[in-house]
Parts: sequence; C-alpha cells; structure tokens
Amino acid sequence: MLNGFNSFIKGNGLAKEGDKILLAVSGGIDSMAMAHLFLMAGYQTAIAHCNFSLRGKDSDMDEDLVRQFASCHNIPFFSTRFDTKKHSRDNGLSIQMAARELRYIWFEKIMNENNYDLLSVAHNLNDNVETFIINLIRGTGIAGLAGMKPLSNRIIRPLLFATRRKIEIFCSENNISYREDLSNEDTKYTRNKIRHKIIPVLKEINPSIETTLNETAERIAGINEIVNNYISEIREKVSEDKGELTSFSISKLLPFIQNRTILFELFKPFGITGVMLSDLVSVIEGKTGNQLFTSTHRIVKNRKEIILSHEGKLNNDLFLIDDLTDFLKVPGIESAWYEEASVTYEISSDRFSACIDAEKIKFPLTVRKWKPGDRFYPLGMKHQKKLSDYFIDCKYSILEKENKLILESEGRIIWIIGDRLDNRFRITAHTKKALILKSAKKAMRIIPLK
Repeated sequence: MLNGFNSFIKGNGLAKEGDKILLAVSGGIDSMAMAHLFLMAGYQTAIAHCNFSLRGKDSDMDEDLVRQFASCHNIPFFSTRFDTKKHSRDNGLSIQMAARELRYIWFEKIMNENNYDLLSVAHNLNDNVETFIINLIRGTGIAGLAGMKPLSNRIIRPLLFATRRKIEIFCSENNISYREDLSNEDTKYTRNKIRHKIIPVLKEINPSIETTLNETAERIAGINEIVNNYISEIREKVSEDKGELTSFSISKLLPFIQNRTILFELFKPFGITGVMLSDLVSVIEGKTGNQLFTSTHRIVKNRKEIILSHEGKLNNDLFLIDDLTDFLKVPGIESAWYEEASVTYEISSDRFSACIDAEKIKFPLTVRKWKPGDRFYPLGMKHQKKLSDYFIDCKYSILEKENKLILESEGRIIWIIGDRLDNRFRITAHTKKALILKSAKKAMRIIPLK
C-alpha cells in the first residue's frame, strides 16, 4: 500500500520534497488511512478537521479521535466547528453542499495563513467510480465523465489508486483506528444507493467493474484534454472578451450551431445546460433583444452578436456626491480633482475624461442609471437629444444601455460616465475652475451598482 501510495504521488506529480501539506481528516477510514500513509512516507504535514455539528456526540468523538492522532504523532492540528444546518438554510443549499462550501473556504484560509502548499483529500478509486456513475445518470458533458483529477489547483487526491477494500485491509493490518459514519449506509442518498445497490449488480456482470470504470474515466480524461484544446481554439475565433462582457460573433457561430456538443462546450462556462441548448439556438437565430438566463449569466442577442454578462441584481440606488472624495465611491470613477483654467487651458479629448466647468454645477451631484425620457446636449451640439437615440446611434447593446450611469446636477445631465459630456457644462474661455473626472477604461459600459 505504501509503495502504491508513493508511486501514485510521484507518477502524477502530486507533491515534491519540502512541500507543506494540509491533510483534510474527518476521522473516517479513508482519511485516517491517508494520514498514516503520509506519516509513513515522511512528508511535512498538518491536519485539519471540520466538526459539522450534524451527528451530536458522534461528531465530537470524530474530532477527539483525529485530535488524539495528531497529538500522538506531534502533527500540527487545526479544527473548527460549523453550524451547517444554519448555513444550509441561509443560503438555500443542501446539507452536503453547505458542508462542502464551509470546509473548502476554511481549508483555503488555513493554507494561506500558514503557508501550506497543498491540500490533500482522501477520495479513493471507488469514490471516483461512484462520481462517474452519478454524472452519467444525471447527464453531463465529457468533463463530468472524466472523473476526479489527482491534482486540481492545490488539491491532491493521493488515494485515487486504491479501492475501498484495499484501504480496509491496510487499516486492519496496521491496527489503524477510525470512526464509522452510519449515514454512509443510508440509501436515501444517491451516492449510497449507487454504492450499495447498483455497483453490486454491476459486479455480477463484471467482477472488476471498479477498475474497468476507473480506467474508462482515465481515458475520457485524456479525450477531454483534446476536446478542451479544440474548443479553446474555436472560442478564440468566435468570441471576444470585453472585460465585464463576452461577445460571440453570430456569423462565426453559425457553422457550429447544428453541432450541439460543440455549442454546449462553448457556452458551458456561462451556465448553459444540455436542456437549455434549444433555447440558446432560438436566441442566436432570433431577433435582437431575445435573451436567455442561466444560473450565472444573461445571454442577449444584439444585432450580429451574442452578448453574455454576469447576471447580478441591479438596483436603482443613487450616489450623492457632496465633495471630491465622494466621486471615488462611484463604480467606474477612478479619480477627481480641480484645476485652474485659463484661455490656453488644454481640454482632454479622451472620452474617459470629463473636463467640467466647476462653476456651472451645484452640489450635491447625483450619479444614477439612465432612464427613458432622459435628454442631454451632446458636447459640440446646440440641440437636445434623447439618450435612447444617442445610444442607438452609438450602437449600444441592450445590456450596455440598461446599465449606463450618468452624472447630473439639479436634474440636468452633466456627463454620460465614460462617454459624452453635456455641452452646457463644457469648459469655455470664461471658465476659471475645472473639475476633472477620470473613469475606468475597462468595461465602462456595464457597471453593476452595489
């Protein structure tokens, strides 16, 4: 077992000499076996234990076992206690997802505060096979069938080579103490149902089903890398990152629109699921303004492109500006200062800068989102223009228009932030004092209000 452990770590480049490794140890058989193997292999480790307060005294006894092990072997020990049920209720998560979220946030905190290089978790080969079957049943892309990775970011899984049976034998031969979680026998949970009911039936057909499915997942992982590289090349050709936004050229998308697999992989990072593909095609082939919402993004047809933005709840909060420092609280405004103006004063032509006659404004100023009916005098023009018409002329997308911010004084628009100044507030030969505002150049056309 130790030889297999060391070979798996070396073969997959999971850790090197001198790495500081934080071990996630629950007290169950897998994590206690992992802790002993790291101890036997001589790595520099520490142990982190989460008490999720879900099983009363049993949870406390789990913590006691892990604490005693760490103390006996002089291993640094970190522990914490969570109110998992409350976190689940407050965030609309299942108990399992709430526990996962809590523990990984805490692990990251411990690693950063104590300079640990890696986090080791005790998933075994059977866990990988069960995950493969779960994803197959639920429906997934290639990545979902690729199984768990031995190394993912800073997380390593050094027991993926070992079956649950092999771990049981190792613990028995080495008198390793561990705690049984009785919930692992409850078949109301999907994973347990697969473990106790489906896999035994599959083993009647193929006694080596765990190894077979694990090898299949490994092959699919290799295929997934090839597909990812191919999809990345296509995405570079058909899409453009615009800071807060991503746009897809419809003309370049059309050759792939009938290949649902490619379309799914292209839009998967934006929350598209398999059942949403028909709706996505309808948006692509439909009229300007057609839109689709995923769990994370808003997808909008805008003329010859598809625009995607993170779906955040925008509100109608006003920003009141009483002095220069208040400008810096406004999303998208980077700096504000006064300058003395004269006949020879040089006015910036940069649309991300606003040079305003300070004597023509009256505090407090207001920053708000634009609304239908807003009018202004575009710089250089003597006649009013509706903002809606101006946005059309500038070919603003629906998303860009919805989130545009304006600066106003006493109900009069001073500046479309990051765009056009109102002619009434321009600097003239009579201006003595100028207010200079600088806006961010990146993604200035869509700024969610916090």
